[in-house]
Amino acid sequence: MLLDLESMQEQLNSQDNKEISGENKDIQSPAFDENIEEVNNEEIQSDMTDETEVSEESIVNYNDFSEGQLVEAAKELMASNPETYASIKGDMEAIKHTFYRKLKTKRDELFQKFIEDGGKKEDFAAPANPLEDELKEILNRFKEKRNSELARAEAEKQQCLEQKKQILDSIKELLDSEEDFGAKLPQLKKLQQEWKEVGPVPASEVNALWKTYQLYVENFYDNLKINNELRDYDFRKNLEQKVALCEQAEKLSEEKDVLSAFRKLQTLHEDWREIGPVSRENRESIWTRFKEASTVVNKRHHDYFDQLRSAEQENLEKKKALCEKLESIDLTAFSSYKEWQEKSEEIIAIQEDWKKIGFAPKKDNVTIYERFRTACDNFFKAKNTFFKSAKEQLVINLNKKIALCEKAEALKDSKDWKQTSDVLVQLQKDWKTIGAVPKKQSDIVWNRFVSACDYFFQQKNLETKNLKSEQEENLKKKKALIEQIKSLEIGEDSNKSYAELKSLIAEWNEVGHVPFKDKDKLYKAYKAAIDEKFDKLNLDQATRRMDAFKSNLQEMNEKGQQKLFFVERKKLLRQYETIDREISTYENNIGFFSSSSKNSSMIKDLETKIQKLKKERDLLKKQIKMMEDSVEQN
Repeated sequence: MLLDLESMQEQLNSQDNKEISGENKDIQSPAFDENIEEVNNEEIQSDMTDETEVSEESIVNYNDFSEGQLVEAAKELMASNPETYASIKGDMEAIKHTFYRKLKTKRDELFQKFIEDGGKKEDFAAPANPLEDELKEILNRFKEKRNSELARAEAEKQQCLEQKKQILDSIKELLDSEEDFGAKLPQLKKLQQEWKEVGPVPASEVNALWKTYQLYVENFYDNLKINNELRDYDFRKNLEQKVALCEQAEKLSEEKDVLSAFRKLQTLHEDWREIGPVSRENRESIWTRFKEASTVVNKRHHDYFDQLRSAEQENLEKKKALCEKLESIDLTAFSSYKEWQEKSEEIIAIQEDWKKIGFAPKKDNVTIYERFRTACDNFFKAKNTFFKSAKEQLVINLNKKIALCEKAEALKDSKDWKQTSDVLVQLQKDWKTIGAVPKKQSDIVWNRFVSACDYFFQQKNLETKNLKSEQEENLKKKKALIEQIKSLEIGEDSNKSYAELKSLIAEWNEVGHVPFKDKDKLYKAYKAAIDEKFDKLNLDQATRRMDAFKSNLQEMNEKGQQKLFFVERKKLLRQYETIDREISTYENNIGFFSSSSKNSSMIKDLETKIQKLKKERDLLKKQIKMMEDSVEQN
């Protein structure tokens, strides 16, 4: 019995109401198997949306591209004639974001420098960037192409919608026709083929359109007045095709490429839609088999994206850890080139680790990168500030070392070995307290300083070597003179003997220095020898001292030892002043004790001391006068 249009519309409404009320949720009746396909396809479309979002994300890391390279990359993408402009949308978005981030960073640095140089915030004007205008033109062209592409696709879907509506109208006319359904079957087959060949329609129309088509076709077959053999044959062929699709779907669970398997499943579902119905007793079982195979592939697809999201979250945590590591660095803790360089190498290693980590979740990717870049920039800005300051200090240190070089060079020809040695040693100590100098000047200024010091000490060593030989010779001479003094016979003519002794003393004074280790021992022997002769000559102590002093004074004048001369004179003056004060003190004390006879012995002692001090004072006075006369004569 044929269904008329009114009864078909009632059946459609009844089916829609069941779906809305939830009665069709568990679908047990074979009559609704094709509707189950529609529910499953909605799930598949949701999965495809997820996949599209992932595929539109750029797989190229544009962070290391320069602004010019980013513009060139955009040009190349537009010139590559992509199959669809949607396929390059992710790259174009990544290029656009990276370009404007770099542009903002540069403008922020220019603004910061403008403010540091004394500029006012409201007076700052960022310089134009020709690359920005070029990129805008490329992005506008991409937008136009993409919009045109979308508009064409939407127009094509609308056109396909109209075509399918016309096909439905044609099928409806077949149902309303009074002709034999057996004669109309070829027309239906033709209309079904045309239906298959029509492209996609707007998503909002898919289900309603398909339900109407499926209902019309099922009603056509249910009311078809042809023999059961022909109908069963058609059902059998459709069943064979759907069994083949089930087998293909079941094999997809073994395919390693999850995304490829999912895309192939979508094709199988499209093929399933185009195959006609099967017998009622097979409809539920064959659809259940296909749905279960689809569920396995869909689950793998969902699990894949769950794992992808989990991996992206792990990447985010790893990147946060690197950011925290950078942000925890104490930029005030580094005070040398070596420390900054070692830490720079560590930062570069962290940047390499960052590059090895994959993408973070899309919503966090830009934020975490900006945080990482800011931490890196803060470190290298602080490093540049230190190096700039250190460079100025290097110049200061260089000037200090040049000054030491000049001092050393001024002293290198000095013959005052002792004093100059002390000065040069101090200069070397001062050199060590001065910090580093510019690397290209380091060896130059060091060689200059060392050359001056080495020259002096080489000359000193040469002189010391000669002096040692000379001192050994003087030692022999003085030992010989001591022997001569010891062997001197004091005869009856004391004046003659005294003259011979003075001659030997003068000869002793003419002989230069002896080795330091022998000096004291030799002098004691000499002093003992002359004291013995003076004792035999019965000369008073004052005469001996004056003779010795006169001999020493003559030696200092002859050798030009002016510094030693003035030191000796200063010492004599202090001794003279000290004795003069003691004499005044003792004379005052005598005045206190003179009124009492009990103190007569004490007074005599004081008078004796005063007389001795006066003799000593007179001797010092003569020695000072002798030195002053010597200065006037010279």
